[in-house]
Amino acid sequence: NTGDFGGFGGSGVLRGAGMVFFAYIVFDALANVTEETQNPQRTIPLAIVISLLIATLLYGAVSLVMVGIVPYAKLGVPDPIAIAINAMGPGQRWFGPLIKLAAIAGLGSVVLVNLMAQARLLYSMAGDGLLPSTFAQVHPRWQTPHLATLISGMLAMVLAVSLPIEVLGNLVSIGTLLAFTMVAIAVLVLRHRQPDLPRPFRVPFGPWLPLLGVGTSILLILSDSWFNWFRLIGCLFLVQLI
Repeated sequence: NTGDFGGFGGSGVLRGAGMVFFAYIVFDALANVTEETQNPQRTIPLAIVISLLIATLLYGAVSLVMVGIVPYAKLGVPDPIAIAINAMGPGQRWFGPLIKLAAIAGLGSVVLVNLMAQARLLYSMAGDGLLPSTFAQVHPRWQTPHLATLISGMLAMVLAVSLPIEVLGNLVSIGTLLAFTMVAIAVLVLRHRQPDLPRPFRVPFGPWLPLLGVGTSILLILSDSWFNWFRLIGCLFLVQLI
């Protein structure tokens, strides 16, 4: 550790996990397409677990290779993969453009999946009366929530050109952690207040698994910088005003 909280070491691992948490939203996005899935009680949990395992193995393998090429302290930059590739020497630099192109394609796929999930989320909330009925309108031909998709895409473009990528990433990560905390608490509250409610999806190992989710999410939130906390509070306040 450098002596500061979050500067490598154990606290750096916690802060890094919280900062990169936005990468795991794609798995959560699978839960938003249950209405378009056959046998969702089986396929959705299976898809989430399998994709999570594959991505975790890939993340670990790429990280292991990178720290084997470049000292880890030099990888604290926005483009660590490019730094590692450039350090491989002139004989391997032909490989660099392919890896960088793959990284860009991977980011694009994540954006598309998240936009699809966001549109379905707005559609479901509008169907429950939590948002205006505009978000629940379905295209007569494609049978998709086209207005919700259009609004989500336009909002994402405005944010992308208005804020630095680091700020956006940190906001998404801490906001997602807060949402996961609230969902885990809601599972406990609903089981206590409405024990007989029909549950197509039942969380196993309760109440210990929801409590573990609350604890780990709060731990990652507390490991973030105080400046990011203020950003989150400001965004929540702005949403309440809207």
